[in-house]
Amino acid sequence: METDYVFPGRRVAAVSMILGPVLLLTGTLLRSQFNFFFPDQLRAMSDHPALMTAAYTCFLAGNVLLWPAIVALATKIGRTRPALAAWGGLFVLFGLFERTFHAGIDQAALGLAGRRGPGFAESVVSESYQNLHLFSFLSFTIMFGWYVLAFAAYRAKALGVVQSIGLASMGLLPLGVLKGTEIVSIIGTAGLCVALVPAGVRALLESPKPSRRSVLLTAVAVPVLGALAFASSMG
Repeated sequence: METDYVFPGRRVAAVSMILGPVLLLTGTLLRSQFNFFFPDQLRAMSDHPALMTAAYTCFLAGNVLLWPAIVALATKIGRTRPALAAWGGLFVLFGLFERTFHAGIDQAALGLAGRRGPGFAESVVSESYQNLHLFSFLSFTIMFGWYVLAFAAYRAKALGVVQSIGLASMGLLPLGVLKGTEIVSIIGTAGLCVALVPAGVRALLESPKPSRRSVLLTAVAVPVLGALAFASSMG
């Protein structure tokens, strides 16, 4: 039996619209007391490991959790503006992939700072900062994608003026490895909350009540996934 289901599902997209922006803003605020450039970020990791780990983990989690929200928004835009939806959605997703790639480098560098000291980590990062890789050629998507998607959302009436501006403000977020927080970082992540969180809450409230089968499946799946997550961390 065919349905009108669209991957990854309305509830998943709604949760993504809420948690993704909130986690990004949380991570941005947690590291806001430290200077922006990577030597200061590495020193902060050495001096405040728990705080910096929480900051970078929250930011990474928010970045990864955003993809269902972007897919859902692009799908909504695509009903009337398919070309703009494709370009904006793909550019933003590529940008999210690149930030995840950067987060892997951040994790390695912060680990070095904690184990070998910030001076050693700084020398490694500074010597390899300009190395070319695949994402070197896609850095423009990190910023430019948000502008295209925001324009598309406004043109398709998927978001209002204020929400579209909030979405576009994510293009202000600095890109690159070991970037801390500037005022534009807070503006961008707060703007994303304005753009997506109300839509996510509204989608959750308007979603039909889950079936008993879905509730039981979720009750079984959650502890199983938790066990798999724990096992994954062991190697």
